[in-house]
Amino acid sequence: MAIIKASNLVKKYKNPENQSKIFNAVDGVSLSINSGEIFGILGPNGAGKTTTLEMLEGLKDIDEGLALINSIDVTSNPYEIKKLIGVQLQANEYFDNMTLVELLKLFLALYNSSNDPLDLLKKVKLEDKANANANELSGGQKQRFSIASALVNNPLVLFLDEPTTGLDPQAKRNIWDLVLELNKTGMTIVLTTHNMEEAEFLCHRIAIMDHGKIIAEDSPKNLIMEHAPNKIREIKYGNMEDVFIALTGHGLRD
Repeated sequence: MAIIKASNLVKKYKNPENQSKIFNAVDGVSLSINSGEIFGILGPNGAGKTTTLEMLEGLKDIDEGLALINSIDVTSNPYEIKKLIGVQLQANEYFDNMTLVELLKLFLALYNSSNDPLDLLKKVKLEDKANANANELSGGQKQRFSIASALVNNPLVLFLDEPTTGLDPQAKRNIWDLVLELNKTGMTIVLTTHNMEEAEFLCHRIAIMDHGKIIAEDSPKNLIMEHAPNKIREIKYGNMEDVFIALTGHGLRD
């Protein structure tokens, strides 16, 4: 059963090179994301994936189209949507003079939530940092704390925007383990990523975006077999990176 339904989403911006012209950063995107699945959105820089997430989250206005989360209209009921979702952004700034427990108590108060800050820190394996300030954390620890902050309201859907960018391999794997553990509880997780291995390892299904449009959508295995079945690697077929290059003609960082 779909918990997220998006139909023909459009986001318009002025062309930075010609202010008299308009371009569609998101150009008719439709999605149906099932309850309890990990769904990935891949795309090169400027493809529209973060903007798509921000429209689903109610952080950006939807210029055209419709988005529903748990059958609630994102545009008409933004405050109801905020009760249903957790959002981990690419970058977060915290009050440096507050401990992790104090910060979580602040977030819990904003949501009128009765969750225990220490329980949230345990979920992300940061209970030993309860009395540390945010600026004392490593990059991976900051990412895990940002996920803890997104869990204060027991969300049905967790949005993760490039959650492992810039992390070392061990920190990246820690985030992967956390995502899988949260998903096992029934939480729906929607993420964007530049990491092909990450998408292939975590996601039940993947949508690949380019120039504001979805150009392919399926399970990682099916995408590989359809678009990169004959790539010669250590295995007999290609991987998600081969799929991406085959569909867009360039790598993620182009």
